[in-house]
Order: sequence, then structure tokens, then C-alpha cells
Amino acid sequence: MTFKPFHFLLLIFSMSCFAQEYRVNGYVKDANNNPIAYANVVITKNSEGIEGSANGTSTDESGYFIIESLSAGNYTLKISFLGYTTYTKGVDLDGHTKFGTIVLEENLEALDDVTIVAKRPTVKRLVDRLVFNVENSTLSNNNVLDVLKHTPGVLVHDGSITVKNSAPTVYINDRRVHLSSSEVQQLLEGTSATNVKSIEVITNPPAKYEAEGGAVLNIVTSKNIVAGYNGSVFGNYKQGSEFPKYSFGTSHFFKTKKLNTYINYSINPRKDFRHNSESLNFTDNTSWETDFKRRRKTKNQIINANIDYQLDKNNSIGFSTNMLIAPREDTKTRINSLTEVYNSSKVLDSIFDTFNNRVNETFNLAFTLDYTHKFKRAGEKLSISLHYTDYDFSGFQDVNTGYFLPNTTTAFRNNKFQTFSSQEIKLYTGQIDYELPISDSEKFKAGGKVSDINSESILNQFAFENDIKTEDLENSDTFLYDETNYAAYTSYSKDWEAWSFQGGLRVELTSIEGNSLSTNQTNDNDYIKIFPSFYILNRLNENNEIYFNYNKRIHRPRYNQLNPFKYFLNDNAYSTGDPNLRPQIDNIFTFGYTLNNKYTFEVFYSFEKDPTYEIAFQDNDDNILKYINTNIDSNISYGLDFTAYTNILPSWNLYAYTSLFYYENQFFALESANEVLTVDKWSLYAQVINYFTLLKDKSLTTDIAYLYISPLIDGASNISSRSSLSINLRKTLLNNRASLNIGIVDIFNSQNFTQSTKYLNQDVFIKSRIENRLFTFGFNYKFGNFRLANNKREIELEERNRLLD
Repeated sequence: MTFKPFHFLLLIFSMSCFAQEYRVNGYVKDANNNPIAYANVVITKNSEGIEGSANGTSTDESGYFIIESLSAGNYTLKISFLGYTTYTKGVDLDGHTKFGTIVLEENLEALDDVTIVAKRPTVKRLVDRLVFNVENSTLSNNNVLDVLKHTPGVLVHDGSITVKNSAPTVYINDRRVHLSSSEVQQLLEGTSATNVKSIEVITNPPAKYEAEGGAVLNIVTSKNIVAGYNGSVFGNYKQGSEFPKYSFGTSHFFKTKKLNTYINYSINPRKDFRHNSESLNFTDNTSWETDFKRRRKTKNQIINANIDYQLDKNNSIGFSTNMLIAPREDTKTRINSLTEVYNSSKVLDSIFDTFNNRVNETFNLAFTLDYTHKFKRAGEKLSISLHYTDYDFSGFQDVNTGYFLPNTTTAFRNNKFQTFSSQEIKLYTGQIDYELPISDSEKFKAGGKVSDINSESILNQFAFENDIKTEDLENSDTFLYDETNYAAYTSYSKDWEAWSFQGGLRVELTSIEGNSLSTNQTNDNDYIKIFPSFYILNRLNENNEIYFNYNKRIHRPRYNQLNPFKYFLNDNAYSTGDPNLRPQIDNIFTFGYTLNNKYTFEVFYSFEKDPTYEIAFQDNDDNILKYINTNIDSNISYGLDFTAYTNILPSWNLYAYTSLFYYENQFFALESANEVLTVDKWSLYAQVINYFTLLKDKSLTTDIAYLYISPLIDGASNISSRSSLSINLRKTLLNNRASLNIGIVDIFNSQNFTQSTKYLNQDVFIKSRIENRLFTFGFNYKFGNFRLANNKREIELEERNRLLD
């Protein structure tokens, strides 16, 4: 018998059809279109009504699942997740099958006697961000600030949070936290991490986020599982070398089928001490040596609350508020600076001793109203948000200076002045966002926003002659500032089996008017900026992935940086702003490689045009030190980051982060004919944290952290190296309802640093000493159904962040 070619091809085709393998895939989400990560997906082949062999997987962070290598036949698909009703569906498989979006319904029955076993935190790379999963991990018993200290790519040190060498914008559930950096730390330190699901590190934010600012830290909280009430109380105590610092607070959550409420209140009474030694050398070879001591008392109170109500299955409304209250009687600063003046022969010529007593008061009140409509198509929704902020600041300072000859105790001259300052800001914004899933793997987003800011700043300075108080009209002023911003954005994303892509474009039109009444000077500035973003990720295989992204960002000057007032700190030093400051524009490129979801290597390049810095300039003619907010020409930085997050032993986990980078600043020497100068340096950040889980029930954890920062540059200044070794122990009690922690921060007190600014006719040296070494103690107690998670939200408006120093 002879095989003809046609018969041969027919046989091959028949065999291939017989051996065909299929796949099923889809997305799992809740009723609010939020992805459900780590849901169990099992598909079982049926044989004459009896379940046979099973195959399964779990959903990823976007809720996506895929099961491959399935033969034709009849199957049963089951999807389950804690707190939701199990989804079951029969499948007659005769080809590749896409399920689209599968919605799990909440199971509102109480979950009694649920035991959650702590697990190791994990790290996952998405196309536009890194996701640090901490839910039910050993970090859940910490506060949120402690979790950030363990988050890959994030540094918490010296009273600041940094990502890629700059301060990030902090969000909670994609809602921005509009507080100053120190106030954000107080908020996060006073918030338990029990309800934190993950920390998203977005080094180059996509078009959905405001173009204002650098990296974004988005703190994602777990979704409520059951109806009911829970709450917590917490407190922290820190003892420095001079003063104690406290924080106390309480959080409460309540949920019914349609109503979801949250409120948090914290109070942070503290005293802080700074001791600086400052040297200032003038061109005529005279010099000043200053001993500077500052004692600051604060008692900030922070309130966050929101109410969400489900009108029906397609419509919901929400109201949220964010308040910061810093009363006058609890916000006081006392500064004593003793300056020795040396002549050109380095002989003590005179001494001036300054006492500066300040009292401030701040009320920062924000209110937001939200409305969300869901269309019939799964995942399609429209969101509208209206926001109002009322910011009210007032301050008073009383400055007294005595001038002495060497070896005398009686002043040959006394000088006194007082300053009253205030700032009122009204902020109004409206925002609309639209999301449309084009298919299971494609999504389109678009939105717009308009904001209007009105600011009035008043400075009245008074001089004293023979104890007679008169207004110093030369140094008094009223500054009016108005800004309107229009923004529109669009973005598109698509996922393939091995590739993910996301691209976006944001356009912003800004109109500014500043008016100084004392000089009758008006400054107008209108500009349009376009902000593209681009992300691509390739999953080479199960253990390797590479990614590239590009992003353009803007940093608008803070309102106080635009204010032209001369705010005198003493007779010989003042700070001032510039209403003509230009916005900083950043172009950022990143290329990275991730191995085993544990090790990441990332190369980055950033070009910053017109950065704004407060730079100290010495006036060599009048012997005055000026702190001037000014645009420098540009910054260039590039380098290599390495991150490792892995377990060494079952009870020993290691987090390591290093950043080797080059930084180059070009700035204008304002006191030297605006000559353009360059300072540059290679620098290194290195942080290693070992955390251990001890005892049989894993109720005791120990964290040992080491941080090193090499010498680096900041504006026109060089800053010395610093390091820190810290240890913290935490014990959970009462079936995880309570926890206690004790530790020491900066054991060897090695975080102090020096700052040198020396070029042309400028020569300033500062040695900074603050309360770095701290003994810490904290507690947290949860009551009610404490396994509920909150729906905490914050306001998404970049303008509010610019209200603050």
C-alpha cells in the first residue's frame, strides 16, 4: 500500500487535533470591580458526572488567572476566596476559553474562630510599579511607618522618607495624603499596619496620577470582609538625649451592607532639640563662629474620616475629611544663637547673642465629596470628585539681640524686632475619571481636573527704638497669589501572556498671578506642559523579567517659596522667596531586571531642569546671610540600584537595598554675578534589614537594621557621610489582639553630619547635631471584629501638598 502526500498530511492533521491542548483564562473581581488577588482557581474534569483529575492556580495582583495544558472535555470551574461565595461553573472545553471578568459576591456571614498564620512578605513587579505584599505577614503587627522601613526601594531616615533620592508623594488607597513630610511620618507612625494589604512603589507614576511630584508610595488597605465594628488604640513613646516624644491615637471602623465608615484620631505631643555649630568666613578674612540651639514644642492633632454609602448596585457616594490642627499654645520654638565675631587677625572682636521666641498656629481642613457610577458593562465606571481646602496659618516671633565686647557682660547695644505673619489659602478642585475595559486584557482610562487656588500672605514687622514700637514698612508686605490649573489625561494598557504595556499622556495648562502690594509689582505666568509616560514589561520566563519605563514630571514651587517677603531670623540673617520661580521639569528613564521575584537590578537616568532650592548665600559687603529660594540651572543623576528581599532561613528574612549614583548640580552663584557653577559626586545609599521570627508560636519578632549614606551633594553644598544601627523587638499577645514593642534607634548616634558650602566668595560650614539616638516603646490593642479592614481614603490633590513647608 502506498501513502500519498495528501493522505500523509491528513493523518498528521488528525493526530495534531487529537493531541490538542487548550487553556482557560480570565479575571476575578469583586462587586466594586476591584481585582481579587490570590483567589483559588480549580478546574476539575468530569467523567460520567463524577469529578476526576484537577488542575489549579491562583490569581495574580490584577486578579488574572490562566490554566494551560487542558484536553478537550467537560469540566467544573471553582473559584474561592475568604469572605466571598464560591463561584462554580460547568465548562464544555473544545477550544481556548476566555471567561472575561468573573465577579465574586461577598459572603456577609460572620467568620468565627478564624486563625491567620503570619507569612513572609513578598515582592511582585507590575508593568508600572513594584508591589510589596505584607497582608497577614510578620510586618502586620508594626505601624505603617515601620512597614515602609522594610519596603524595597524606600529609605526612612533623618526625619524623611525618600525614593530615588527624593521625597515621594504618599497615597492611601490611591488618595493623596496632603501633609508635610514630618506630619506624614506622624500619621503613618500612629496607624497600625494590621489592615495594610500592600505598599506600591511607583517610581515613575502613570498619567492617572498628578504630574506634580516625584515617586508615589500608595498604601493599599485590605477590603472589608464582613459587616460589623472594630477598632484599635495605639501609642508610642520615644526618649531622646534631651526630650521625650509621644504619639497616641485610636481608629474605628463600622460597616453594614450599604454603609462603610472610618475615623482615625491621633495626637503627637513632642519636644525636639537641635544643636548646630556654624562657621562663616567673609572675603575680608573676618569670620563668625555661631553656637545655635533650638528647642521646639509641637502637639499636632490629625483627624481622618470618611463615609461611603451604596445607593444601589451601580451608584455610590462618599464624603471624606482630612484635618490637621496645631494650636498656638502647643506650637512654640525657642532659639538661642551665640555668635563670636573675629577680625582679619583671627582675634575676637565682639559677640552678639540672639534669642528668638516663636509661636505658630495652623488649621488645615480638607473636605471631599465623591460620586461613582458603574455601567452595565463590567469594569466600566465614571467617578466625580469635588474638593475644598481651607488652610490658615499665623505666626509671631520676638527677636532680641545683645551686642558685647570681649570679656564683658553688659551689652553696648541692644536690638529688638517683632514679626506677625499669616497665610490664608482657599483651594477648590473638581475632577472626573472614566474607566473602560476594552477586553479582558485591555483597558482605557481618561479624565480631567480643574483647580483654583487663592492665597493671601501678610507680614508685618515692627522695630523698637527706645522701647517705642514702630512698624518697619520696608520689611512689611501683603502678597496675593492666584493659580488656576486645567488638566486632562488619557491612558491605554494591554496584557499578553509574556508582555505588558501601558502608555499615557497628560496635558496641564497653568495660569499664575502674584501681586506684592507694597511694591505694586505683579508677576503673571501662563504655561502649557505635556507629560507622556510609557511602560513595557517582558516576562522572559517564570524566574526572569525585564522592564523599561519613561516618565515626565513637574515640581511646582511651594507657595511660601514664591513669597518675596524678607523673613528675618535675626539681625544678620533672613529668608526670602521669589514670585518668578519656574517649575521644575523632570525626564526620567529606567531599565530593570528582576530574578525570582527576589533580586532586582535597575539602571536609571534623570534630568531635572530648573530645580528650586533654598540656598544660603553670604553677602560679603553687608555681612548678611541670605536664605534664598531660587531656581538652579539643572540636576543630572544616573546610577544602579540593587534590591534583594529573600528568606535565609524559615525564621530569618533579609532585605537589602543599595543605590550607587552620580549626581551633578549646576547652579547660579547669585552673589557672584550669577556665574554658573557645577558640583558633582558619586554617592552610595546602603540599607540592610534582618528580621527574625522567634518562639514556637512566632509571636516574637526582632528587626536589626543598618543604614549607610556616603558623602553626597545637595544644591551647592556637600554633606558628610552618616550611618545608623537600630534594633527593635515586638511581642504579640492575646491571640494577636495586642502587641508591645521596644527598641533603640541609631544605637551609636552616628547619623549627625556636616554641611559645607565653599566656592568663589562663599564659605559656610555647619555641623548638625539632633536627637538621633532614641529609646522607643509602643503598644497596640485591637477590639471588636479586628480582622475587618478599613476603607481609609485621602484626598487626591497635588496642590494641598504645596501649602506646607
